[in-house]
Amino acid sequence: MTQKQAKLILDEKNQIDLPIIEGTEGEKAIDIGKLRSSSGFITFDPGLLNTGSCFSQITFIDGEKGILRYRGYPIEQLAGKKNFLETTLLLSRSELPSSQELKEFIALMDQFQELPKSLEILVDNFPRNGHPMALLGAVVSFLAGLNPQYAKKTITEVKDQEFVLAQLMSYLKLVLGRFYRTTQGLSLEGMKQISNENYAGSFLTSFYQNNNTSILSKEAFEALDILLVLHADHEQNCSTSAVKFVASSETNVYASMAAGISALWGPLHGGANEKVLQQLELIHNDGGDVKKYIAKAKDKESGFKLMGFGHRVYKNFDPRASIIKGACDSILAKLKVQDPLLTIARQLEEAALNDSYFKERNLYPNVDFYSGIIYKALGIPTSFFTPMFVIGRLPGWFAQWQEQTQDEKRKLVRPRQIYTGKNSRSLK
Repeated sequence: MTQKQAKLILDEKNQIDLPIIEGTEGEKAIDIGKLRSSSGFITFDPGLLNTGSCFSQITFIDGEKGILRYRGYPIEQLAGKKNFLETTLLLSRSELPSSQELKEFIALMDQFQELPKSLEILVDNFPRNGHPMALLGAVVSFLAGLNPQYAKKTITEVKDQEFVLAQLMSYLKLVLGRFYRTTQGLSLEGMKQISNENYAGSFLTSFYQNNNTSILSKEAFEALDILLVLHADHEQNCSTSAVKFVASSETNVYASMAAGISALWGPLHGGANEKVLQQLELIHNDGGDVKKYIAKAKDKESGFKLMGFGHRVYKNFDPRASIIKGACDSILAKLKVQDPLLTIARQLEEAALNDSYFKERNLYPNVDFYSGIIYKALGIPTSFFTPMFVIGRLPGWFAQWQEQTQDEKRKLVRPRQIYTGKNSRSLK
Protein backbone atom coordinates (compact mmCIF):
# COMPACT_ATOMS: atom_id res chain seq x y z
CA MET A 1 0.00 0.00 0.00
CA THR A 2 1.16 3.50 -0.83
CA GLN A 3 0.48 6.57 1.31
CA LYS A 4 -0.25 10.05 0.01
CA GLN A 5 -2.16 12.95 1.51
CA ALA A 6 -5.56 14.46 0.73
CA LYS A 7 -6.35 17.98 1.90
CA LEU A 8 -9.78 18.59 3.40
CA ILE A 9 -10.70 22.29 3.48
CA LEU A 10 -13.37 22.95 6.11
CA ASP A 11 -13.06 26.73 5.95
CA GLU A 12 -10.40 29.32 5.15
CA LYS A 13 -8.54 28.71 8.40
CA ASN A 14 -9.26 25.05 8.99
CA GLN A 15 -7.58 22.52 6.69
CA ILE A 16 -6.73 18.92 7.48
CA ASP A 17 -4.35 16.50 5.79
CA LEU A 18 -5.76 12.99 5.58
CA PRO A 19 -3.82 9.89 4.45
CA ILE A 20 -4.73 8.30 1.12
CA ILE A 21 -4.49 4.52 1.15
CA GLU A 22 -4.54 2.23 -1.87
CA GLY A 23 -5.30 -1.47 -2.18
CA THR A 24 -3.53 -4.00 -4.37
CA GLU A 25 -6.15 -3.61 -7.12
CA GLY A 26 -5.87 0.17 -7.16
CA GLU A 27 -8.86 0.98 -4.97
CA LYS A 28 -8.23 4.31 -3.23
CA ALA A 29 -9.60 5.55 0.07
CA ILE A 30 -9.20 8.57 2.33
CA ASP A 31 -8.38 7.54 5.89
CA ILE A 32 -10.68 9.60 8.13
CA GLY A 33 -9.82 7.74 11.33
CA LYS A 34 -8.68 10.94 13.07
CA LEU A 35 -11.16 13.32 11.43
CA ARG A 36 -13.45 13.79 14.44
CA SER A 37 -10.67 14.08 17.01
CA SER A 38 -8.82 16.70 14.96
CA SER A 39 -11.74 18.75 13.63
CA GLY A 40 -14.99 17.82 15.38
CA PHE A 41 -16.45 16.76 12.01
CA ILE A 42 -17.78 13.35 11.03
CA THR A 43 -18.79 12.06 7.58
CA PHE A 44 -22.37 11.33 6.52
CA ASP A 45 -22.75 8.22 4.35
CA PRO A 46 -26.21 6.54 4.44
CA GLY A 47 -25.88 2.83 3.80
CA LEU A 48 -22.08 3.17 4.11
CA LEU A 49 -21.91 2.91 0.31
CA ASN A 50 -18.78 5.05 0.13
CA THR A 51 -17.15 3.80 3.33
CA GLY A 52 -14.47 1.13 3.58
CA SER A 53 -14.95 -0.71 6.85
CA CYS A 54 -11.82 -2.88 6.81
CA PHE A 55 -8.81 -4.25 4.97
CA SER A 56 -9.46 -7.70 3.51
CA GLN A 57 -7.54 -10.30 1.50
CA ILE A 58 -10.48 -12.59 0.78
CA THR A 59 -12.70 -11.37 -2.06
CA PHE A 60 -12.27 -8.75 -4.77
CA ILE A 61 -15.16 -7.28 -6.75
CA ASP A 62 -15.09 -4.76 -9.58
CA GLY A 63 -18.72 -4.05 -10.33
CA GLU A 64 -17.98 -1.89 -13.35
CA LYS A 65 -16.02 -4.66 -15.08
CA GLY A 66 -18.03 -7.62 -13.79
CA ILE A 67 -15.13 -9.13 -11.84
CA LEU A 68 -15.40 -11.48 -8.85
CA ARG A 69 -12.36 -13.24 -7.41
CA TYR A 70 -11.84 -15.42 -4.33
CA ARG A 71 -8.29 -15.10 -2.96
CA GLY A 72 -7.21 -13.87 -6.39
CA TYR A 73 -8.84 -16.69 -8.40
CA PRO A 74 -11.48 -15.52 -10.94
CA ILE A 75 -14.87 -17.04 -10.20
CA GLU A 76 -14.95 -18.34 -13.80
CA GLN A 77 -11.95 -20.55 -13.00
CA LEU A 78 -13.34 -21.89 -9.73
CA ALA A 79 -17.00 -22.66 -10.46
CA GLY A 80 -17.30 -26.11 -12.00
CA LYS A 81 -13.59 -26.84 -11.57
CA LYS A 82 -13.21 -26.67 -7.78
CA ASN A 83 -16.01 -27.97 -5.62
CA PHE A 84 -17.74 -26.23 -2.75
CA LEU A 85 -15.61 -27.77 0.00
CA GLU A 86 -12.39 -26.87 -1.81
CA THR A 87 -13.72 -23.32 -2.16
CA THR A 88 -14.63 -23.29 1.53
CA LEU A 89 -11.06 -24.12 2.52
CA LEU A 90 -9.67 -21.64 -0.02
CA LEU A 91 -11.65 -18.85 1.65
CA SER A 92 -10.76 -20.01 5.16
CA ARG A 93 -7.08 -20.89 4.66
CA SER A 94 -6.19 -18.53 1.77
CA GLU A 95 -4.95 -21.40 -0.43
CA LEU A 96 -6.64 -24.32 -2.15
CA PRO A 97 -6.33 -27.51 -0.09
CA SER A 98 -4.27 -30.52 -1.06
CA SER A 99 -6.17 -33.78 -1.56
CA GLN A 100 -5.07 -34.88 1.91
CA GLU A 101 -6.18 -31.63 3.53
CA LEU A 102 -9.55 -31.95 1.83
CA LYS A 103 -9.94 -35.53 3.06
CA GLU A 104 -9.13 -34.43 6.60
CA PHE A 105 -11.76 -31.68 6.52
CA ILE A 106 -14.37 -34.07 5.12
CA ALA A 107 -13.53 -36.51 7.93
CA LEU A 108 -14.03 -33.68 10.42
CA MET A 109 -17.40 -32.85 8.90
CA ASP A 110 -18.40 -36.51 8.94
CA GLN A 111 -18.22 -36.42 12.74
CA PHE A 112 -21.50 -34.51 12.48
CA GLN A 113 -23.50 -36.85 10.26
CA GLU A 114 -26.27 -37.13 12.82
CA LEU A 115 -28.08 -34.37 14.68
CA PRO A 116 -27.95 -34.43 18.49
CA LYS A 117 -31.26 -35.52 20.00
CA SER A 118 -31.86 -32.07 21.47
CA LEU A 119 -31.52 -30.51 17.99
CA GLU A 120 -33.89 -33.08 16.51
CA ILE A 121 -36.44 -32.10 19.15
CA LEU A 122 -35.98 -28.43 18.33
CA VAL A 123 -36.51 -29.04 14.60
CA ASP A 124 -39.44 -31.40 15.10
CA ASN A 125 -41.23 -28.93 17.38
CA PHE A 126 -40.67 -25.89 15.19
CA PRO A 127 -43.99 -24.63 13.74
CA ARG A 128 -44.64 -26.31 10.40
CA ASN A 129 -45.68 -23.00 8.84
CA GLY A 130 -42.69 -21.17 10.33
CA HIS A 131 -40.06 -19.82 7.96
CA PRO A 132 -36.93 -22.02 7.84
CA MET A 133 -34.73 -18.91 8.14
CA ALA A 134 -36.11 -18.45 11.64
CA LEU A 135 -35.28 -22.10 12.32
CA LEU A 136 -31.68 -21.71 11.13
CA GLY A 137 -31.19 -18.66 13.34
CA ALA A 138 -32.58 -20.57 16.32
CA VAL A 139 -30.41 -23.62 15.59
CA VAL A 140 -27.18 -21.62 15.35
CA SER A 141 -27.94 -19.87 18.64
CA PHE A 142 -28.85 -23.23 20.15
CA LEU A 143 -25.42 -24.58 19.17
CA ALA A 144 -23.84 -21.97 21.42
CA GLY A 145 -25.56 -23.76 24.28
CA LEU A 146 -24.40 -27.17 23.10
CA ASN A 147 -20.81 -25.95 22.78
CA PRO A 148 -20.13 -23.69 25.76
CA GLN A 149 -16.36 -24.04 25.28
CA TYR A 150 -16.71 -22.11 22.00
CA ALA A 151 -19.41 -19.72 23.19
CA LYS A 152 -17.57 -18.05 26.08
CA LYS A 153 -15.27 -15.89 23.97
CA THR A 154 -13.77 -15.40 20.52
CA ILE A 155 -11.96 -18.61 19.59
CA THR A 156 -8.52 -18.07 18.05
CA GLU A 157 -7.12 -21.59 17.61
CA VAL A 158 -7.45 -22.70 13.97
CA LYS A 159 -8.40 -26.25 14.97
CA ASP A 160 -11.25 -24.92 17.12
CA GLN A 161 -12.44 -22.59 14.36
CA GLU A 162 -12.51 -25.39 11.80
CA PHE A 163 -14.35 -27.63 14.26
CA VAL A 164 -17.12 -25.03 14.45
CA LEU A 165 -17.13 -24.47 10.68
CA ALA A 166 -17.42 -28.22 9.99
CA GLN A 167 -20.16 -28.54 12.61
CA LEU A 168 -22.19 -25.66 11.18
CA MET A 169 -21.92 -26.86 7.59
CA SER A 170 -22.95 -30.40 8.50
CA TYR A 171 -25.68 -29.62 10.98
CA LEU A 172 -27.42 -26.84 9.06
CA LYS A 173 -27.64 -29.07 5.98
CA LEU A 174 -29.25 -31.84 8.07
CA VAL A 175 -31.56 -29.38 9.82
CA LEU A 176 -32.93 -28.16 6.50
CA GLY A 177 -33.33 -31.72 5.22
CA ARG A 178 -35.15 -32.81 8.37
CA PHE A 179 -37.41 -29.76 8.41
CA TYR A 180 -38.25 -30.23 4.73
CA ARG A 181 -39.20 -33.85 5.35
CA THR A 182 -41.35 -33.05 8.37
CA THR A 183 -43.19 -30.22 6.58
CA GLN A 184 -43.86 -32.54 3.61
CA GLY A 185 -44.97 -35.42 5.82
CA LEU A 186 -42.11 -37.63 4.61
CA SER A 187 -40.19 -40.37 6.38
CA LEU A 188 -36.99 -39.37 8.17
CA GLU A 189 -35.28 -42.55 6.98
CA GLY A 190 -32.12 -41.83 5.04
CA MET A 191 -31.25 -38.82 7.15
CA LYS A 192 -28.37 -40.46 8.99
CA GLN A 193 -24.81 -41.27 7.99
CA ILE A 194 -24.74 -39.20 4.80
CA SER A 195 -21.10 -38.61 3.92
CA ASN A 196 -19.99 -35.08 3.10
CA GLU A 197 -17.55 -36.22 0.40
CA ASN A 198 -19.96 -34.85 -2.20
CA TYR A 199 -21.42 -32.01 -0.19
CA ALA A 200 -24.05 -30.93 -2.71
CA GLY A 201 -25.04 -34.55 -3.20
CA SER A 202 -25.36 -35.16 0.53
CA PHE A 203 -27.42 -31.97 0.81
CA LEU A 204 -29.97 -33.09 -1.77
CA THR A 205 -29.91 -36.62 -0.36
CA SER A 206 -30.95 -35.26 3.04
CA PHE A 207 -34.05 -33.93 1.26
CA TYR A 208 -34.91 -36.70 -1.18
CA GLN A 209 -33.41 -40.06 -0.18
CA ASN A 210 -36.16 -42.73 -0.17
CA ASN A 211 -38.51 -40.09 -1.56
CA ASN A 212 -37.96 -38.44 -4.95
CA THR A 213 -34.77 -40.15 -6.04
CA SER A 214 -35.14 -38.96 -9.66
CA ILE A 215 -33.70 -35.63 -8.53
CA LEU A 216 -30.60 -37.29 -7.08
CA SER A 217 -28.63 -37.11 -10.31
CA LYS A 218 -25.10 -36.13 -11.26
CA GLU A 219 -26.45 -33.06 -13.08
CA ALA A 220 -28.42 -31.92 -10.03
CA PHE A 221 -25.42 -32.35 -7.73
CA GLU A 222 -23.19 -30.40 -10.11
CA ALA A 223 -25.70 -27.57 -10.53
CA LEU A 224 -26.14 -27.17 -6.80
CA ASP A 225 -22.39 -27.37 -6.16
CA ILE A 226 -21.73 -24.59 -8.69
CA LEU A 227 -24.46 -22.48 -7.14
CA LEU A 228 -22.96 -22.92 -3.67
CA VAL A 229 -19.53 -21.90 -4.98
CA LEU A 230 -21.00 -18.78 -6.60
CA HIS A 231 -22.66 -17.81 -3.32
CA ALA A 232 -19.67 -18.55 -1.09
CA ASP A 233 -18.57 -14.95 -0.53
CA HIS A 234 -19.33 -11.48 -1.85
CA GLU A 235 -17.10 -9.04 -0.03
CA GLN A 236 -18.55 -6.63 2.59
CA ASN A 237 -22.24 -7.13 1.81
CA CYS A 238 -25.09 -6.59 4.27
CA SER A 239 -25.00 -10.00 5.97
CA THR A 240 -21.19 -10.20 6.07
CA SER A 241 -21.09 -6.73 7.60
CA ALA A 242 -23.66 -7.87 10.16
CA VAL A 243 -21.43 -10.83 11.06
CA LYS A 244 -18.45 -8.53 11.51
CA PHE A 245 -20.33 -5.79 13.34
CA VAL A 246 -21.54 -8.31 15.91
CA ALA A 247 -18.12 -9.97 16.09
CA SER A 248 -16.53 -6.60 16.88
CA SER A 249 -18.03 -6.86 20.38
CA GLU A 250 -15.95 -10.06 20.80
CA THR A 251 -19.04 -12.18 21.22
CA ASN A 252 -18.98 -15.86 20.22
CA VAL A 253 -18.88 -17.16 16.67
CA TYR A 254 -22.41 -18.58 16.84
CA ALA A 255 -23.88 -15.19 17.68
CA SER A 256 -22.03 -13.68 14.73
CA MET A 257 -23.27 -16.34 12.30
CA ALA A 258 -26.83 -15.92 13.60
CA ALA A 259 -26.55 -12.20 12.83
CA GLY A 260 -25.59 -13.05 9.26
CA ILE A 261 -28.63 -15.30 8.91
CA SER A 262 -30.94 -12.55 10.12
CA ALA A 263 -29.47 -10.00 7.72
CA LEU A 264 -29.58 -12.39 4.75
CA TRP A 265 -33.29 -13.01 5.27
CA GLY A 266 -34.33 -9.64 3.81
CA PRO A 267 -35.74 -9.41 0.24
CA LEU A 268 -33.14 -6.79 -0.71
CA HIS A 269 -30.40 -9.30 0.08
CA GLY A 270 -30.59 -13.10 0.29
CA GLY A 271 -34.37 -13.14 0.08
CA ALA A 272 -34.21 -11.89 -3.50
CA ASN A 273 -34.32 -15.37 -5.06
CA GLU A 274 -37.45 -16.11 -3.03
CA LYS A 275 -38.98 -12.88 -4.35
CA VAL A 276 -38.20 -13.97 -7.91
CA LEU A 277 -40.42 -17.03 -7.57
CA GLN A 278 -43.15 -15.08 -5.79
CA GLN A 279 -43.17 -12.67 -8.73
CA LEU A 280 -43.38 -15.53 -11.21
CA GLU A 281 -46.39 -16.81 -9.26
CA LEU A 282 -47.91 -13.32 -9.42
CA ILE A 283 -47.53 -13.20 -13.21
CA HIS A 284 -48.90 -16.74 -13.55
CA ASN A 285 -51.94 -16.02 -11.38
CA ASP A 286 -52.61 -12.92 -13.48
CA GLY A 287 -52.89 -14.94 -16.66
CA GLY A 288 -49.22 -15.39 -17.51
CA ASP A 289 -48.99 -12.33 -19.76
CA VAL A 290 -45.24 -11.68 -19.68
CA LYS A 291 -45.45 -8.76 -22.13
CA LYS A 292 -47.77 -6.95 -19.72
CA TYR A 293 -45.21 -7.12 -16.93
CA ILE A 294 -42.31 -6.23 -19.20
CA ALA A 295 -44.25 -3.09 -20.11
CA LYS A 296 -44.91 -2.35 -16.43
CA ALA A 297 -41.20 -2.73 -15.65
CA LYS A 298 -40.45 -0.09 -18.31
CA ASP A 299 -43.10 2.29 -16.95
CA LYS A 300 -41.56 4.35 -14.13
CA GLU A 301 -45.02 5.36 -12.95
CA SER A 302 -46.17 1.77 -12.39
CA GLY A 303 -43.96 1.21 -9.34
CA PHE A 304 -43.33 -2.33 -10.59
CA LYS A 305 -39.80 -3.76 -10.52
CA LEU A 306 -38.72 -7.05 -12.03
CA MET A 307 -36.96 -9.08 -9.37
CA GLY A 308 -33.77 -10.89 -10.37
CA PHE A 309 -32.65 -8.38 -12.99
CA GLY A 310 -29.69 -6.05 -12.56
CA HIS A 311 -27.48 -5.88 -9.49
CA ARG A 312 -26.55 -3.20 -7.00
CA VAL A 313 -22.82 -3.92 -7.32
CA TYR A 314 -22.43 -5.14 -10.90
CA LYS A 315 -23.07 -2.25 -13.27
CA ASN A 316 -22.21 -4.27 -16.37
CA PHE A 317 -23.18 -7.90 -15.74
CA ASP A 318 -23.17 -10.33 -12.85
CA PRO A 319 -20.29 -12.75 -13.64
CA ARG A 320 -22.00 -15.41 -11.56
CA ALA A 321 -25.12 -15.27 -13.74
CA SER A 322 -23.34 -16.23 -16.96
CA ILE A 323 -21.86 -19.25 -15.15
CA ILE A 324 -25.05 -20.45 -13.52
CA LYS A 325 -27.10 -20.00 -16.69
CA GLY A 326 -25.30 -22.99 -18.22
CA ALA A 327 -26.00 -25.13 -15.15
CA CYS A 328 -29.61 -23.93 -15.18
CA ASP A 329 -30.08 -24.94 -18.84
CA SER A 330 -28.49 -28.34 -18.13
CA ILE A 331 -30.63 -29.20 -15.12
CA LEU A 332 -33.88 -28.15 -16.82
CA ALA A 333 -33.03 -30.32 -19.82
CA LYS A 334 -32.10 -33.27 -17.60
CA LEU A 335 -35.15 -33.19 -15.34
CA LYS A 336 -37.61 -32.25 -18.11
CA VAL A 337 -39.65 -30.32 -15.58
CA GLN A 338 -43.03 -29.12 -16.83
CA ASP A 339 -43.88 -26.07 -14.77
CA PRO A 340 -45.70 -22.92 -15.95
CA LEU A 341 -43.56 -20.77 -13.66
CA LEU A 342 -40.39 -21.95 -15.36
CA THR A 343 -41.96 -21.17 -18.73
CA ILE A 344 -42.67 -17.64 -17.56
CA ALA A 345 -39.11 -17.34 -16.26
CA ARG A 346 -37.75 -18.34 -19.66
CA GLN A 347 -39.94 -15.76 -21.37
CA LEU A 348 -38.75 -13.04 -18.99
CA GLU A 349 -35.13 -14.06 -19.56
CA GLU A 350 -35.54 -13.90 -23.34
CA ALA A 351 -37.20 -10.48 -23.15
CA ALA A 352 -34.48 -9.03 -20.91
CA LEU A 353 -31.63 -10.39 -23.03
CA ASN A 354 -33.09 -9.04 -26.27
CA ASP A 355 -34.95 -5.87 -25.31
CA SER A 356 -33.00 -2.63 -25.86
CA TYR A 357 -34.55 -1.09 -22.71
CA PHE A 358 -32.96 -3.75 -20.49
CA LYS A 359 -29.70 -3.95 -22.44
CA GLU A 360 -29.11 -0.19 -22.35
CA ARG A 361 -29.61 -0.21 -18.57
CA ASN A 362 -27.61 -3.42 -18.00
CA LEU A 363 -30.65 -5.08 -16.45
CA TYR A 364 -29.56 -8.61 -17.19
CA PRO A 365 -30.75 -11.68 -15.24
CA ASN A 366 -28.60 -12.03 -12.12
CA VAL A 367 -27.61 -14.98 -9.97
CA ASP A 368 -30.79 -14.68 -7.88
CA PHE A 369 -32.92 -15.15 -11.00
CA TYR A 370 -31.19 -18.35 -12.07
CA SER A 371 -30.79 -19.76 -8.56
CA GLY A 372 -34.54 -19.44 -8.03
CA ILE A 373 -35.20 -21.34 -11.26
CA ILE A 374 -32.77 -24.12 -10.28
CA TYR A 375 -34.24 -24.51 -6.81
CA LYS A 376 -37.72 -24.63 -8.31
CA ALA A 377 -36.63 -27.31 -10.80
CA LEU A 378 -35.17 -29.34 -7.92
CA GLY A 379 -38.53 -29.27 -6.16
CA ILE A 380 -37.33 -27.13 -3.26
CA PRO A 381 -40.11 -25.00 -1.71
CA THR A 382 -39.83 -21.25 -2.19
CA SER A 383 -39.45 -20.64 1.54
CA PHE A 384 -36.25 -22.76 1.49
CA PHE A 385 -34.50 -20.65 -1.16
CA THR A 386 -32.90 -18.18 1.24
CA PRO A 387 -31.85 -20.96 3.66
CA MET A 388 -30.07 -22.61 0.72
CA PHE A 389 -28.26 -19.29 0.27
CA VAL A 390 -27.22 -19.46 3.95
CA ILE A 391 -25.47 -22.77 3.31
CA GLY A 392 -23.60 -21.28 0.37
CA ARG A 393 -22.62 -18.05 2.12
CA LEU A 394 -21.58 -19.65 5.42
CA PRO A 395 -17.92 -20.22 4.34
CA GLY A 396 -17.60 -16.56 3.35
CA TRP A 397 -19.05 -15.33 6.64
CA PHE A 398 -16.69 -17.64 8.49
CA ALA A 399 -13.61 -16.57 6.55
CA GLN A 400 -14.47 -12.90 7.03
CA TRP A 401 -15.03 -13.55 10.75
CA GLN A 402 -11.66 -15.34 10.97
CA GLU A 403 -9.91 -12.45 9.26
CA GLN A 404 -11.43 -9.97 11.68
CA THR A 405 -10.45 -12.00 14.75
CA GLN A 406 -6.84 -11.96 13.50
CA ASP A 407 -6.80 -8.18 13.03
CA GLU A 408 -4.86 -6.70 15.94
CA LYS A 409 -6.24 -3.25 15.13
CA ARG A 410 -9.90 -4.32 15.19
CA LYS A 411 -12.27 -2.02 17.03
CA LEU A 412 -15.78 -2.20 18.41
CA VAL A 413 -18.06 -0.87 15.67
CA ARG A 414 -19.74 2.31 16.87
CA PRO A 415 -21.06 4.56 14.05
CA ARG A 416 -21.91 8.20 14.70
CA GLN A 417 -25.09 10.03 13.74
CA ILE A 418 -26.40 13.43 12.71
CA TYR A 419 -28.98 14.30 15.34
CA THR A 420 -32.10 15.98 13.88
CA GLY A 421 -34.44 15.80 16.89
CA LYS A 422 -35.67 18.48 19.27
CA ASN A 423 -33.26 20.67 21.20
CA SER A 424 -33.06 20.60 24.99
CA ARG A 425 -36.43 21.31 26.64
CA SER A 426 -38.01 20.98 30.06
CA LEU A 427 -41.09 19.25 31.38
CA LYS A 428 -43.93 21.68 32.15
